[in-house]
Order: sequence, then C-alpha cells, then structure tokens
Amino acid sequence: MMKVFCGRVNPTTGSVDWLEEDEHYDYHQEIARSSYADMLHDKDRNQKYYQGIRAAVQRVKERGQEAIVLDIGTGTGLLSMMAATAGADFCYAIEVFKPMAEAAVRIIQANGLSDKIKVINKHSTEVTVGSDGDMKQRANILITELFDTELIGEGALPSYEHAQRNLMQGRWEAVPHRATVYAQLVESRRMWGWNKLFPLQMDSVDIRPPLAMQSCPGTLSVCDVQLGQMSPSDFTKLSDILCVFRVDFSQQVNSYAVSHPVHFTPIASGAAQVILSWWDIDMDPEGKITCSMKPSWMYPASQSVPWRDHWMQCVYFLPEERPVKEGEELCLTGHQDDYCVWYTLTEPRKVSELDQVPLDRPACQCGAHITWNRTRFGELNDQHRMELYRDALRKIFTVESSSMSQHLMEKLFQTNELGDKIQVLQKSPAGITAADLHDKKISALIGEPFFTTSLLPWHNLYFWYSRTALSDRLTRDFTVLPLRASLYVLAVEFKDLWRIRSPCGICEGFDVSIMDEMIKDSLNFRESQEAEPHPLWEYPCRALSDPTKVMTFDFREPVPTEDMKSEGSFNLVRSGESHGVVLWMEYQLTEDISLSTGLLCASEEVGECQWYPHSKQGVYFFSSVLDPQSAPTHGFKSVTYLLTFDPKLGDIRMCFTQVS
Repeated sequence: MMKVFCGRVNPTTGSVDWLEEDEHYDYHQEIARSSYADMLHDKDRNQKYYQGIRAAVQRVKERGQEAIVLDIGTGTGLLSMMAATAGADFCYAIEVFKPMAEAAVRIIQANGLSDKIKVINKHSTEVTVGSDGDMKQRANILITELFDTELIGEGALPSYEHAQRNLMQGRWEAVPHRATVYAQLVESRRMWGWNKLFPLQMDSVDIRPPLAMQSCPGTLSVCDVQLGQMSPSDFTKLSDILCVFRVDFSQQVNSYAVSHPVHFTPIASGAAQVILSWWDIDMDPEGKITCSMKPSWMYPASQSVPWRDHWMQCVYFLPEERPVKEGEELCLTGHQDDYCVWYTLTEPRKVSELDQVPLDRPACQCGAHITWNRTRFGELNDQHRMELYRDALRKIFTVESSSMSQHLMEKLFQTNELGDKIQVLQKSPAGITAADLHDKKISALIGEPFFTTSLLPWHNLYFWYSRTALSDRLTRDFTVLPLRASLYVLAVEFKDLWRIRSPCGICEGFDVSIMDEMIKDSLNFRESQEAEPHPLWEYPCRALSDPTKVMTFDFREPVPTEDMKSEGSFNLVRSGESHGVVLWMEYQLTEDISLSTGLLCASEEVGECQWYPHSKQGVYFFSSVLDPQSAPTHGFKSVTYLLTFDPKLGDIRMCFTQVS
C-alpha cells in the first residue's frame, strides 16, 4: 500500500509534524466527518423530497413527455432512486467526489435501479450533452440538494445557472421548486458579543477596545447555530419575521449580485444588532410540500420539531449597532452575491434601481475578526470568567508569537494607556532570550490559556509546552497561572447528536447500508478511537454518570518525556441510552479558584446538562452508536477507560468501553 508524508501543525505542541499516512487518508477524513448520515436520518427532508419528486414526474408525464431527470450532487444516489421509483424514464446523477460516486453506483445497483440511473463522476459544469456526451439528451426535471445553512454558501446559484442554460430543456420542473429566505431583527447582547468586544469592567476601571475594533463590521462568514437552543431571554425581537427574497428554481437563475430592500415597522424599541435568518424550500409550485429550517420555537407545541444538523439557522451581524423605535418605518436590505448574504439597516426610502446594487462585501478592518473566532469574542466578553482571572492575577507578562495577535494586543494596550507597562514579545517561547527579558528572570507566568489552533480541549496544553520552553528563564520560586489543568469525562445520553454517527440502513425504502459501511470503515481507519469537537450548548444531553477527573497536567512542572497513562472506571448513576463520553478541561487558576470549559451543572433529577458556551467539548461516541448490532446502547452499569497522553504528539489516545 502506498504511503504519503503529510505535514501538519500540531495544535498542542505548536510544531510541524511530518506523519506517514495511507494514500487514502484524506478520503477517509472526508467520509468520516461528512454529514451524509445526518442527511439520511433527516426523515422530514427525505419525505418532502420524495413527495416533490413524485409530483414533478407526474406533471411531466401529464404533458405527454418522457421524464428525464438531472440530479446534481447525488451523494448516495437517494434522490435519483426516488425519481426512478416514481416513474422517471431515466436519471443522470452527477457526483464530483469520486469515492462517493463509486458508492452511489454500488448503492443504485444494490437497489436494482442501474438500468434507470447513470452516475456521472464530474462537476456539473463539465458535463456534456449529445450522442457522445455524458448525457444523451437534456433533462426536464432538475433535482438538487446543493444548499447549506445560508442556502447559497456552497455555490448553489452558479451551479443552477449553468445547469439550466446548458443541461436542461426549454421547460423544466425543479425539486425543490423555490426557496424563501426569512429574517428577523433582534437585540441580543449575547450574540452581539460574538462579533464585538465589550469594555471589560475591572473594579472602578473599564478596559476599552480600540475604536477601530468597535467600528469594524467584522467578517462576512455566516455564524450558523441551532437557534432553538438559545434561551428566549437571550434576545429581544425588534421586527416581525420578514420575507427577504425568493429563488424560483423552475425559472432561469442568475448568480449576479443583487440587493433586496424590505420596508418594515419595528414591533419594539431597542438596539438593532443582529439578524436571525433561515429558509424554507417548497417542493412543488403550489407550496403544499414545504421543508422548513425555522427554529424550534416557531413550531406549535403540539407539532414535533425535525432535528437536523446539516442545515441550521444563521446569525448575521449588522455593520454597527443602531437604536430603533417601535412604529418608525425602517428598511432592512439583504445583499446577496453568488456565495454570500449580508444585511444593512437604513432609513426608509423609495425603492429604485440603485437599491438593487449591493454594497461591497463587508470585510474586517481591525484584524480581530480574522484572528479570533466568534466563540473567542464570547469568551472575552464573559464578565464572570474575567472576574475569576482578575481575582487570580497578580502580575502581567505577555508573550505572543502571532504577528496579528501582537498587533491587536498593542492596540488594546495603547487604547487603555498601558503601552509603557506591558511589552509584547513577538516570539515563540523557545526563542525568548535573556536580552528580551533585560537579563531578568520570570517570577510570574500567566495564560488563559487560549490558542487559535486548538480544536479539542487538551490542545490548549500548548501553554504547558510554552512553560516548558521557558524553564531556564523562570525563577526558582516562580508563580504560574493556571496552576494545573484536569481532564474530566462524563457519560451522556444525547437527545439527537448521536444521529450524526449512527448507521441508517433503510432510507425511505432504499437500502443505503453500503454508505453505512463506508462511514464505518473510514471511522475505523482512525476516528472511531478519537474524540471529535462539538459545541454542546447547542446539543441537549443528559448526564448518566458523575463527572470524573481522569488526568491532571501540572503546569508547575515541565512536560514529561514519557507517556502519561490513566486507567480506571466510573459508574452510571442514571438509566438511559448511553451514547458516548464527553471530555473537557478544568483549569485551577489558584488553589481556590477554578474555571471549567465543559460541564457547568447537571440537574439532580434527570441530569440535564448545562455546558460552557465559549468552547467546544470533545465527544467520544461508543461503538454501540457506530455499530448498533455490536451492542445495545442501554443496560450498562459502568464505563472503563484507558487514556494515554503522548507528550511528543501532544495528543491523547483513548479507549472507552461500556460494561454490563
């Protein structure tokens, strides 16, 4: 088997590691971390697509035509199989990802539909039509699932535009038939704190962000979240739900930039800051078959809410906060180009042709929105967290190897007149010399710790490696903050998140177990023995065990040269379906002040968990989720664990086993 060397930045140690990988490593990564299983488990989506496809085939047949289907981005081939079963005469299923196209061929063959479906392993813009082409004739039914949470972020509009011009007949049916984008203006300090840095209250003094940071519009990238998990107290609605724009897929789509002004009257007074947005797709022209992405709080109490993670809801940030008054007319404009959507709020004016020309895409001008992600902004705006650090701090020293971060730090210090008291060293810890420290030793070493490269909780142990690199620069009785970090684990029952890793088997009557096996094989390649990062405040779960400390990293000592191992077990204290283990770090700032980046509390009665919202936790799914036939998810009494921290790689190998 061919091997390749891959250079990767180790998020814990900061070094570039050259690893020997199987030539199919990237393919396995793509499959293992894909959303294919999530989509296949989305019964609401699947049923609505099937209904829409049946109706489209029927409309074409009623016109006396053959039903020729073009399915762009076929994935498993599910939608093409639906079309073939619904009576389509032939289907062209396009899939650009080669391993997925090969899987689609096998799945279609396993379901006995190979004579009705041709899989084309190309990008749709490369497909040819003609006697010697990929397609023998143009299609008259266009089926796609090219959407992301933002609707158009995966390039749906250019793909539609090309296909309609080059691969479709003069009249066609489309499934979905149309999409509608909705928006609601809200005031929300919590969400606004994902985009703006607030003044930090420190006793009688406020630490203020630079003016450039306060006025910066931020980046264009959409913030996608499970809005249903936001508390009603987290935002105030300032407008009704507004229809911003529609896209009719049965007509020629254009991907050029356009703006959509919507006049409205605020329903409350407040500070306009954030736009909540989602979309619906109508599968038929009459709008009787609708698949909605609306948040759960919009559903009647009597109606079940479909769960999906591949499509969520969007949070957009206005370029600047502005006050609005109830009853005074305003204009919310949704700007849209071929890949992005953004919003501006203005005084009402007569709609003209100028309104149809979008403003330039907003771009970060201060550097903070490029350097920090949104959870980092939220973390810095967490007053309680900062108060813990304030109580623990005594002296300040700053080392920053990132030039962008150094620039931000210097701006903050200058704004708050601290430039002469704090010096930023733009060096890695290992590169700091005695001259940099004016021939003095470091008596206090502090860190949050936070690093932009971190994905999993223990990746922030980069702080430990930094401390180790500075060993020769430390005084004998130096103080370090935090003192130590501890890794905690907790067995949980997820309400829905388990679905992303659970095999589907039969989907709307079609056998897709070949896809299940592909995902399982790719997970077994490596990922089934690893944790994956998830922001668990968005995903409800119940604690089935008490939190257990399984490993401690003492920052007063250097990183060890040998592996650190931890082995043991913990009992399940509540009944339920045991889906996996959550892992997080707790930092001991001082002997009596600690900060958790994971579980904040769990209710005594049922174990409902509240999670730290400003970082992702690690999730290790049990084999019973990945392979339900191997073992049931219930009936277990305890969990055994074996954890190994490899100081050379800065990562943790882990194995958790359920015990009856």
